[in-house]
Amino acid sequence: MLEPLEETKDRTSVELFAGGGGLAMAVERAGFRPLLVNELVKWACKTLEANKAEPRGDEEFIPQPGQAWPLVPGDVREIRFGYLWDRVDLLAGGPPCQPFSLGGVAKGDEDRRNMFPEMFRAIREIQPKAVICENVQGLQRPSFRPYFDYIERELALPFEQRDAEVSWREHDAVLQARLSEPPTDPKRRYEVLTTRVNAADYGVPQIRNRIIMVAFRSDLEVDLARFKESIAPTHSEAALVRSIQDGSYWRKHPEVPQNVREQVESRLPNTIPLDDGKHPWLTLRDALKEEIDRRRPLPPIPWDKLDRREYGLGGVLNHIGWPDARIYQGHTPNELDRPAKTVKAGVHGVPGGESVVLTDDLISDAAPDSRMKYRHRYMTVREVARVMTFPDRWVLEGPRSEQMRQLGNAVPVRLGEFFARAIASALDDAERRR
Repeated sequence: MLEPLEETKDRTSVELFAGGGGLAMAVERAGFRPLLVNELVKWACKTLEANKAEPRGDEEFIPQPGQAWPLVPGDVREIRFGYLWDRVDLLAGGPPCQPFSLGGVAKGDEDRRNMFPEMFRAIREIQPKAVICENVQGLQRPSFRPYFDYIERELALPFEQRDAEVSWREHDAVLQARLSEPPTDPKRRYEVLTTRVNAADYGVPQIRNRIIMVAFRSDLEVDLARFKESIAPTHSEAALVRSIQDGSYWRKHPEVPQNVREQVESRLPNTIPLDDGKHPWLTLRDALKEEIDRRRPLPPIPWDKLDRREYGLGGVLNHIGWPDARIYQGHTPNELDRPAKTVKAGVHGVPGGESVVLTDDLISDAAPDSRMKYRHRYMTVREVARVMTFPDRWVLEGPRSEQMRQLGNAVPVRLGEFFARAIASALDDAERRR
């Protein structure tokens, strides 16, 4: 478990596009007090209300320490943020950013579901000290890269507001010119750092490749080089391989059958990787056995209870067996002794088997060395929540499909907390030096 911050400050935050609350929870754990949380989707709002949030209503107010998160449900475009001006340390969110056509320069080439403009509007109305955005790595694919570079420049100069009749390419040219000049007001410019991350490299039991954009207000003079060092990966695949080869991984899991151990070890490289000083990647088995907050195993799902019924197994929320899991070409399951596949926002994680798990239980008439002869099943919602490093006490509202969608769209709590803590430390360091 991550240690608490040594110094407690009344840091504040605003969370947009909050979904099921992964990043908002992470930011709060890092010491930021939410002043406003926004989400559009009904079931995600119900999840937020079931845990930390209360609907704010029409009255604008600053909550006191210990109060519930003020939730403003609905379209972010209808929210006004002026009452929060210069009172927010961190603006957080993962703006939806749909595909764009780059064939022309007209305004119509941009998908209206793109919510980055609303993130920039919030910056103009709030003037936060820092911003964090998480999104898919596809934003950096070659066909999209010109527009992504424009997004980075908009984040650096959010107060250079684009006119409604100006194309993004024209506005981008203006931004590039402004960035070549010294800022006239450092409070209206941000220093931006975009990092490609794999969540597994930060102690999340899941292969999840994303980009995280962090921006600091220029007048704060945050040491970006030091911040970049502080967000270096802490875990590695090589360290996991070493732990399996030297037996330390199996000592954590003495219950694993010998035939499973032998199968896992048979796929490892013959040479032992060099010690890179990092912690081992966490595996799906780690996640199911050790919940980050409470360190207790999830109770097993009996094979005769894959019937959509709530049996209250171990008193764990959303831990319900589901029938009809399949394995076929292109739909291979998760393996227990690797990080899970990327959780996706679909009821079963289709099309890649992301929510199917291969168990240790052999099919009775199968040869022990045949991997595909082990029994498999769908993961429960709670097991997927553990892969996303949500605590077991976090309530997920809605039918299974909506719960899985919330998890698939979320930021893993442990990843978000790592970056939010680094931001808090960078702000503390900058303030000490001023």
